Amino acid sequence: MIRVCSATDVAKGEAVRVTVDGTDVALVHADDDHFYAVYDECSHAAVPLSEGEIEGCTLECWLHGSRFDLRTGEPTGLPATEPVPVYPVEVRDGDVYIDLNPSNGVTK
Repeated sequence: MIRVCSATDVAKGEAVRVTVDGTDVALVHADDDHFYAVYDECSHAAVPLSEGEIEGCTLECWLHGSRFDLRTGEPTGLPATEPVPVYPVEVRDGDVYIDLNPSNGVTK
């Protein structure tokens, strides 16, 4: 696990791009008050997911409207059909840590 930021750096309902060992990750503080981390590129078009909209436990790509489940990386709305990598997240002592070994088995 690699420390990426303080939990207070990411407001609830916000996504930010963090770079972890050279990998761009969208770190999301979702509406359920949990933190999620997904590869920061839509599987349909090469645009950053961290610039998208959060609704519940989904993240919407701003370009074509594909939605991804933050827990599984699976697309929940077209045009994307391929999942994105999901990375384990832990919050310890007020800091956010990410593990770059995808929990859903999808790699980039």
